[in-house]
Amino acid sequence: MMGEVFAAIDVGSYEIALKIFELSKRKGVRELDHVRHRMDIGSETYATGKISSLHVDEMIRILSEFKKIMKEYGVTHYQAYGTSAIRETKDILIVRDLIEQRTGIHIDVLSNSEQRFIDYKSIALRHDQFERVIEKPTAIVDIGGGSIQISLFEKDTLVATQNLMTGVLRLHTTMEQVHASRLKYSELVSELIDSRLSVFTKMHLKDKKIENLIIIDDYVSPVMQKYGIGRDGDGFATRSEFLKIIELAGDMSDYDVAKKLGMPEENVPLLHVAGTLIKCILDATKAENLWAPGITLCDGIAYEYAEKKDYIKSPHDFEQDIIACAQNISKRYMGSRSRRETLKKIALTIFDSTTEIHGLSGRDRLLLEIATILHDCGKYISLVYLGDCAYNIIMSTEIIGLSHIERAIVANVVRFNHEEFEYYNGGSQLFDGLSKEDYLRISKLTAIMRVANGLDRTHKQKFRDVTVSIKDRNLIINVDTSADITLEKGLFFNRASFFEEVFGLKPVIRQKKMM
Repeated sequence: MMGEVFAAIDVGSYEIALKIFELSKRKGVRELDHVRHRMDIGSETYATGKISSLHVDEMIRILSEFKKIMKEYGVTHYQAYGTSAIRETKDILIVRDLIEQRTGIHIDVLSNSEQRFIDYKSIALRHDQFERVIEKPTAIVDIGGGSIQISLFEKDTLVATQNLMTGVLRLHTTMEQVHASRLKYSELVSELIDSRLSVFTKMHLKDKKIENLIIIDDYVSPVMQKYGIGRDGDGFATRSEFLKIIELAGDMSDYDVAKKLGMPEENVPLLHVAGTLIKCILDATKAENLWAPGITLCDGIAYEYAEKKDYIKSPHDFEQDIIACAQNISKRYMGSRSRRETLKKIALTIFDSTTEIHGLSGRDRLLLEIATILHDCGKYISLVYLGDCAYNIIMSTEIIGLSHIERAIVANVVRFNHEEFEYYNGGSQLFDGLSKEDYLRISKLTAIMRVANGLDRTHKQKFRDVTVSIKDRNLIINVDTSADITLEKGLFFNRASFFEEVFGLKPVIRQKKMM
């Protein structure tokens, strides 16, 4: 198969970037060009929730230029994403439509957890170094204009992630509002961040030792890449090497820093903010080493596309990270491990045995697995309002790698596993922002979840081995157990009736007595 030319566009809070890539099976992902245009829409949307028509005109002009460049390179596919500044714009549908009408470029909006997931996938393009670094306890610090994301890795798996609304542009705007002098910058930024970080530390770092920080940002990373602060070069530095550079930059004028580091003078204040942010995180985590791979969201967009089209094979199992994240949320809310394992096994067996009937995708299977993992998180707050509490916990907790809609699907499946199902035409607010297709996915996954839950009603995990087959209009569930399942059978009809409503098949339990 021949390669292709792909373009990634990132409409960020303080710049619009275009990267052109050549994708092939032999060479994988190869960057051909990188064009960046500084444009601060973040300060405006964070303050007012709107993008001025002046800025919209400028975006149209830049994207029209990008279109020409893409044509020159013979780009066959592109993907354009907007991040936090676009996400926080109230009239975003109007703006996106206007841009598409004028430029022909369609912008998709990423939720925070999708954006961070793509960012961290892009690190996998440097997979040898990435795998080596995350063998030790590591925190990925992803610094954007609107917020920062801190994700913790242990034994090569993502264990926790938290978003803090302290992005460089937001902090810089705050500094300007309070008329902070450059001397005060470091002190005030630290004060703002430390209070947020102390909560994060209490929740996630109690007895953990973090050894490495991986930095994704637009200011500190280029400096670490370009000047190879550390002995190893290629964006590596020890804690003391990094702090020395930050101190040095703090003692110089903006003009001198810009000249020495070869960056626009207007970016220097943001470099100071990002440097202070990283210094605070170093203090909180006590990490000894830093690595800035120098990647951007555009790299992640290309990586994801190349992976989907089979140009590259990922050495790291990202789906496993989403599952590990859900397991850690379950642990935080005292979820029962043995119960979720049983539920997961039964639910996935039913899913896999009925693929021809439900027509759901592999991604839906992942959502079902996450729903089984989080099925009982609500009991941490209330045993009476379990479904409602579980829904609120899931909607308020970031599961890195899931879009906002996918998270809403999981939250609804968990809720309806415990509560009466609500119908699409019933005007329920639970379906706000969800399409009819999403609603049907919720109803199908709920039906499967309820049957699985009905088989383990007494929480005694009596059903170790379950096989499923379809005969006539029945879903035959064969269970191997010598236990008394009178109670399960009696209570099962209640749970199974919804399955029959959704799929037109009646679930029936068949018991094979074990000797």
